[in-house]
Amino acid sequence: MITEELQKLYHAFTGVFAENMVELPSSGSNRRYFRLTGVQNLIGVYGTCVDENKAFLYMAAHFRKNGLPVPQVHMVSDDQLFYLQEDLGDMLLFNAIEKGRATNVFSEDEKELLRKTIRLLPAVQFGGADGFDFSHCYPQPEFNQRSVLWDLNYFKYCFLKATGMEFQEDKLEDDFHKMCDVLLRSSSATFMYRDFQSRNVMIKDGEPWLIDFQGGRKGPFYYDIASFLWQAKAKYPDSLRRELIHEYMDALRKYQPIDEAYFYSQLRHFVLFRTLQVLGAYGFRGYFEKKPHFIQSVPFAIANLRELLKEDFSEYPYLCEVLRELTGLKQFSDDLKRRQLTVKVMSFAYKKGIPDDPTGNGGGFVFDCRAVNNPGKYERYKPFTGLDEPVIKFLEEDGEIEVFLEHAYALVDASVKRYMERGFSNLSVCFGCTGGQHRSVYSAQHMAEHINQKFGVKVELVHREQNIEQTFNPTL
Repeated sequence: MITEELQKLYHAFTGVFAENMVELPSSGSNRRYFRLTGVQNLIGVYGTCVDENKAFLYMAAHFRKNGLPVPQVHMVSDDQLFYLQEDLGDMLLFNAIEKGRATNVFSEDEKELLRKTIRLLPAVQFGGADGFDFSHCYPQPEFNQRSVLWDLNYFKYCFLKATGMEFQEDKLEDDFHKMCDVLLRSSSATFMYRDFQSRNVMIKDGEPWLIDFQGGRKGPFYYDIASFLWQAKAKYPDSLRRELIHEYMDALRKYQPIDEAYFYSQLRHFVLFRTLQVLGAYGFRGYFEKKPHFIQSVPFAIANLRELLKEDFSEYPYLCEVLRELTGLKQFSDDLKRRQLTVKVMSFAYKKGIPDDPTGNGGGFVFDCRAVNNPGKYERYKPFTGLDEPVIKFLEEDGEIEVFLEHAYALVDASVKRYMERGFSNLSVCFGCTGGQHRSVYSAQHMAEHINQKFGVKVELVHREQNIEQTFNPTL
């Protein structure tokens, strides 16, 4: 049925049927997306809620008219359940900054994408609001008391109550209403994207394009900054957040003057509110709909909440009391302990000695790579290390290193799993070869990436003889 309807639209637009149609993955949305390929590549969308579809279609047309980078809608079915839009490719901003998210060290290219995106935001909020009819918004046109309380109660019922915590609802509701007052003193006639985050920005030809804006409404611009910079799994370091806030404020000055002290004070309240809102969403999508992606994001949102609560929100004393108890619950503290495991992976030369273990644990795994075929015995490989393509190609085509690592992975995986369960904080894994240049470097690099990807724990990688250090931050 769905594919047939999308084929009809494709034929109506292009004059021929699509040669192929592949459904694309989706996470939090009930909408379904398909890539139709043939004489023209297009994205087909099926949305079960007509009102939501209408909101998207209106916004997409309005934003295109106002010069904003959003996908062009080409065809819409009569019942408005199906439509075809421009294919922007496959690169989400979230994926484009993957290395930075994993290592906590963002490259200049990654930072530039983030700068472009955050500088685009005021144009969406102010330029996008120019001539905008907010009556087209769904489910409501404005960020008001009702929408604030709806999100706060979403957090209360879908996350807080799901933990089994006891609390006084009347006191909590009192603080919810106080938060309403604080947030709504920043009301403005700007477009509030509402879910402005790196998964809703696509990169095409090096530039950001906006998607999934149909939940937007009239509201304060602070919300989108909080949504973007405190996205749970983006894991921007504080220094980068500060840099991007300055970029945003610089772009914002084109539209209005800024009182920086008030700006930062108000932003903090919106960060707290957004954190509670996303926890409510994670609770509903993860605990009730059983979607693992959202459950995996909970620890990061809890970590953001812990960080926020280091300073009091004097306006909401009881709420803060409840939130501190929440972040201290065993299921979250145990998770924190598990994620506190740091695995140190090192490459070294045997002729310079086995590395010391500075943790006081007396050492860990030491794997001897010297039985593996050595590229260092060939003159053409001597200038390179196990990080360079010629050496990587030699080792992988030879095949011995892969068999060796399979056994190493099995041993280390068992220990990492057990260490996490028991709340241990440190494990060391060392790979040695003759010169600490080829086989050990390749093995250590692959082990570090393997552990981080499989278990999501922090990994500190050191290639001792090359004086190279790299940190892989927790990912789960």
